[in-house]
Amino acid sequence: MVYNRGDRTITTERLRLRLFTKEDAQNVVELCNNYNLYKSTLHLPYPYSIDCALSWIANHEQNFELEQSYEFAITDKESGQLYGAIAITNDKEHKNGEIGYWIGEPYWGKGYGTEAAKAVIEFAFREKHYHRVYGHYFKKNPASGKVMEKCGMKYEGTLKEHIYKIDAFEDVFCYGKINPYK
Repeated sequence: MVYNRGDRTITTERLRLRLFTKEDAQNVVELCNNYNLYKSTLHLPYPYSIDCALSWIANHEQNFELEQSYEFAITDKESGQLYGAIAITNDKEHKNGEIGYWIGEPYWGKGYGTEAAKAVIEFAFREKHYHRVYGHYFKKNPASGKVMEKCGMKYEGTLKEHIYKIDAFEDVFCYGKINPYK
């Protein structure tokens, strides 16, 4: 993972994580207006409109500047193709943050989520000096759990029937990782 403070990008073997721009909005809509993605995420609306994308992107730069959260577009390092998004909150008081991500369905199963998550976790620990990173996922989305496990996050518990989505209560699995670089 290489973090460039000047242009606020993270580069990995295959990916370039960068801030979203309004020019990404249509690509975001194309990836997010997908019921399969909606049913496995907490905050994505469905259907997903251009207004949703523009509203979501509008606050990213300010959030980054104020160190409230760091939201990155997951793109191909060479072509710039948008694969998804990854973000981490910044709880300065407690020196921790929650990681969240989504990958567009055409790009599932290619390891992009894991590669991006490893890089953002390293960014949080090395650049932002977090003590801890944590994440949650729905029981019915084990692929997200595999990403967390591959990043060295450990299972910490289950919130039984914690979220109500699509007319059913969902169990939420909790994972976390303490900064190994301290």
